Amino acid sequence: MSKSISLSTDKNNGKHHPHTLSAMDFHSTSLGVAANAMRNELNKMALTIQDIKARKAFQNEMDKFFMLFTRYLSEMSKGTKLDWEKVKEPSPEQIIPYKKLPKCGNAEFLNKLAVLKLNGGLGTTMGCIGPKSAIEVRDGMTFLDLSVRQIEYLNSKHDVNVPFILMNSFNTDEETKRIIQKYSSHKIDILTFNQSRYPRINKESLLPTPRLPNADISQWYPPGHGDLFESMCNSGILDQLLADGKEYIFVSNVDNLGAVVDLNILQYMVDSDAEFLMEVTDKTKADIKGGTLIDYEGTIRLLEVAQVPAEHMEEFKSIKKFRIFNTNNLWINLKAIKRITDEINLEVISNNKTLESGEKVVQLETAVGAAIKHFNNAHGINVPRSRFLPVKSTSDLFLVTSDLYSLNHGELVMNPKRLFQTVPLVKLGDEFKKVANFLSRFQSIPSILELDHLTVTGDVRFGAGVQLKGTVIIVANHGSRIDIPPYSLLENKVVSGNLVLLEH
Repeated sequence: MSKSISLSTDKNNGKHHPHTLSAMDFHSTSLGVAANAMRNELNKMALTIQDIKARKAFQNEMDKFFMLFTRYLSEMSKGTKLDWEKVKEPSPEQIIPYKKLPKCGNAEFLNKLAVLKLNGGLGTTMGCIGPKSAIEVRDGMTFLDLSVRQIEYLNSKHDVNVPFILMNSFNTDEETKRIIQKYSSHKIDILTFNQSRYPRINKESLLPTPRLPNADISQWYPPGHGDLFESMCNSGILDQLLADGKEYIFVSNVDNLGAVVDLNILQYMVDSDAEFLMEVTDKTKADIKGGTLIDYEGTIRLLEVAQVPAEHMEEFKSIKKFRIFNTNNLWINLKAIKRITDEINLEVISNNKTLESGEKVVQLETAVGAAIKHFNNAHGINVPRSRFLPVKSTSDLFLVTSDLYSLNHGELVMNPKRLFQTVPLVKLGDEFKKVANFLSRFQSIPSILELDHLTVTGDVRFGAGVQLKGTVIIVANHGSRIDIPPYSLLENKVVSGNLVLLEH
């Protein structure tokens, strides 16, 4: 922490002459000043920590943040290094169809596997307080309940010991640790560790918004799941897994209910000697902003929407050139993580935010999938859509709580009565955005086995036993209310205006 890093370099025998500075020199010098100013602020914060061990831990964390910050400044100065002309579709060798994987009923390598869920997010988008993983999603069970049930069943069925790991953030750690106490009697090893805590950056001054390490929590943020590798190493989890004989780890988002352990993929990973496998799936209109795999100068890379030049955005969103997207289901070799952690250099993603105070800030993040370029024999596997069932909104919640799926040992299985495997496109309006409001508008979730598309906007409520088929659009005009009567059948219907049924 005592070192000082500057991006600027002196010329003309160590002296600058302001009146001869080019625009580029001026910009570079300004960014160098910003880097030094940030370093000074981080040093000041560290000096307020009295405990030596805690201070050192804070310094180490801020060193990693500062490296990310200087890379951000460098990109501001030089622009993105991505040359769109070099962005190519992946070759057949870089993305393998799941159906070509050998079928495997052999659980031999399960004892070398660990399962990790990315558990840093809150449920605020859906109007919930606390970890998103604690939201009830099906039959009174939460994301965590379903995940634990899956691993417990896997271990029992194959007589193995696959540990279940949660990467928490400072936002979710305390509550998650309290929740998982209820699993203490279950036959499953649950491990947790925290990802990093970085300071938000004022967009104008390029200085950290917190002035003290214990400043208000809103001034800090978890820096995205690309922090996984560093945090696994720093927490000791990586060394612990290796010491226990684990060689592979399956990583996924905690809200993806389709991300279950697959023996075919695990066996393929062992047989192919791949150090990193990314599950991708076919893009639909709902996935146009999802990151995709590309060939870039002969190397497979993850391309995120934030890296796409504005003039090529429509091309990126098209399903003609970029036909697949990243599910964030990743299979990674643990020994390879240990080998290359210090070399991993992930693209910086800058997220602009506005705090409640009105202050405009920047969050610097990285994506775990971007590490694919660093691993040997890394490639994608094009998996069925059933392995990507995220719940990002109440529209997704509508799907997973419907008769479209049933539960099997914590795993969501599509109803065999559904004649086609595609999932309906569902768009619920703002009145359904919060979970509490969503639940209050359904006496029961409608049957949607034959639904293709549903759009609902305005003050709409559903009675019990409703069936929806084909394309259904329900629009309650401003100031109006629509009640769908119990046991109604709506098939290829547009309902608008004002409809209220009174009970007598």
